[in-house]
Amino acid sequence: MAKKRPQTKAAKAQLKDGPVPVVGAREPCPCDSGRRYKACHGRAAAQAVTELVQRPFEGLTGEGDWVALRELVPAATVELALKDGLPEGVPSVTLATVLPMAWPALRRDDGSVLLALQNDTSSGDLSRDLADTLRRALTAEPGQPVAAHRVPADGPRLQDLLDPAAPFTPVVHSGFEFWVPDAEHSSAEVTASLERANAAAIPTARLTGTDAAYWCETPEKNHLRWVMPHPEEKLLDALARLHAAGVSSLGEGTRLVGSFRAHGLTVPVWDLPSAMGAEECEKPAAEFAERLAAALADDAPLTGDERRARGGLTNRQVTLS
Repeated sequence: MAKKRPQTKAAKAQLKDGPVPVVGAREPCPCDSGRRYKACHGRAAAQAVTELVQRPFEGLTGEGDWVALRELVPAATVELALKDGLPEGVPSVTLATVLPMAWPALRRDDGSVLLALQNDTSSGDLSRDLADTLRRALTAEPGQPVAAHRVPADGPRLQDLLDPAAPFTPVVHSGFEFWVPDAEHSSAEVTASLERANAAAIPTARLTGTDAAYWCETPEKNHLRWVMPHPEEKLLDALARLHAAGVSSLGEGTRLVGSFRAHGLTVPVWDLPSAMGAEECEKPAAEFAERLAAALADDAPLTGDERRARGGLTNRQVTLS
């Protein structure tokens, strides 16, 4: 049998002034500790990258709409404003639900930037991933997409880059023609991607009278999915009160069927008759918002019927992200 080597304590890290640069996992750590990077400062960096941020869009204007565009809406765009203004040569920055070939971002020929929201990301902080992609897109060569890559753990987040005073107003599209300013002269690859995306898109509309409420049409029935900012437990109590009282629907032929979680927010879902369009949802949704506000303000303990209603809603809750 081989002799055991005497165990020695690892050398104490000799920290330098300023941040420790990122190097290869098996390379010596730049802090001069004598250990490999992955066993020294790389360990903390890897943990920071993989740690899940439950509410990545918290603090951004329109948090509910950010969640909806990430999880619910097939085709939509939003004009973004940066804290420091647009760099020279970048006429606009537009958030898009998806881009052709699943590009994370695209710098168009005219210098404008499209940033995709629904792509897979490399870390547990979606906001940091998107901010890194945006920064790289601002300096990319015009006419070029931005590739995905591993994001530094200490990079900025969207909350650091976007103007908090600017409105966040999604524009929902029936298809993905916004991808290309001149579809007739697009490459065959982009054209094919556009056709596939349009064929799969579910008709969707954003209600104008309420925040982050989206109607969608499916073959058998329509739905209203409403991203709400209230704390989950308090919201479920309020929905249970309304459900037990028989006033949780949006009118005849509609019913509250459950909810799901997405990026730290709760999204109640209603089934709607196939004949009920987005415009027909506006008034019932506004009336429901008033009932919900009153229920949210009620701090009385739940009754037996309300607890049973809450249990039913909780059992039908699904977590998306």
